[in-house]
Amino acid sequence: MHAYYFFIIFGIITYFEMKSITTDSVIKATWQAIARMYNEEASKYGATMALGYALLNIDKEGTPSTALAPRLGMEATSLTRTLKTMEEKGLIYKKKNPTDGRGVNIYLTPLGVEKRALSKETVLKFNDKLLETFSQQEIATFIGMSEKIQELIAAKEIY
Repeated sequence: MHAYYFFIIFGIITYFEMKSITTDSVIKATWQAIARMYNEEASKYGATMALGYALLNIDKEGTPSTALAPRLGMEATSLTRTLKTMEEKGLIYKKKNPTDGRGVNIYLTPLGVEKRALSKETVLKFNDKLLETFSQQEIATFIGMSEKIQELIAAKEIY
């Protein structure tokens, strides 16, 4: 008898919780799940999702350090810490920018190139699973909605 009431109460709570789900909470929960998945995979190789993402955004011919923060959506202080860690792990090295002596270019070491390939493989495996799970239309709709949300935010049409 107690189990019966538990399920009725649980069902009512779940119903009310579901009514209060917001789009942003779904996006946040999904991103947290993705980040957790990537971090779990990266930890097998002594890395983090942030490191893998940074590796994927450093061009083979070098990338100006000033271009990395916007690509990664990071604040300068976080980027500095990430780059320091990457340098300590032997994944990158820095050289003065030949066209602008004040700036620095970031280059991948041979180990960085190897880890970049591993990061790329990890991302592609996830994307392949999504392509296998969802129709092209579902994916196009999701991407379209995500782009529109970003446009609304960038245009300050919400706040």
